[in-house]
Amino acid sequence: MPQERQPQRYPEPPPVATPTPAYEPVASPAPPSQPYSGPPLAYTRIGETVFVDGPKVTPLSLIEDSRCAQGTQCVWAGRLKVRVRVDLGSGSHKLDMTMGEPIQVADGKLLLLDALPGPTAGSRPAPLAYQFGFRFMGGI
Repeated sequence: MPQERQPQRYPEPPPVATPTPAYEPVASPAPPSQPYSGPPLAYTRIGETVFVDGPKVTPLSLIEDSRCAQGTQCVWAGRLKVRVRVDLGSGSHKLDMTMGEPIQVADGKLLLLDALPGPTAGSRPAPLAYQFGFRFMGGI
């Protein structure tokens, strides 16, 4: 009768020191969008034209609204981008504007400084519900 083999046992390996991962800070939550509180703005909606101290501005479409919703914690504050038509005495130009970033128009700068309503957790406003606040700094 064949003899049964006993499984061979090996000693437990000694514990291995593993490096502790370095602490990587996580970006603090972005503050919720604060209402605009600067000089008066010229407000308009998609498809409507407004005179902004020189140029006439018509928002054509909402490209992106990835702003952090109020009441949520975000790693990135997000951004709002709108395609606009800018009418000057010299002609009409279509431009993509990002909120808070000035663009050169004629001899001044055009800014998109506000957009209402702000995003809320779980829902986004319809594009036609937005009101955009513009300011022109300079002169034509």
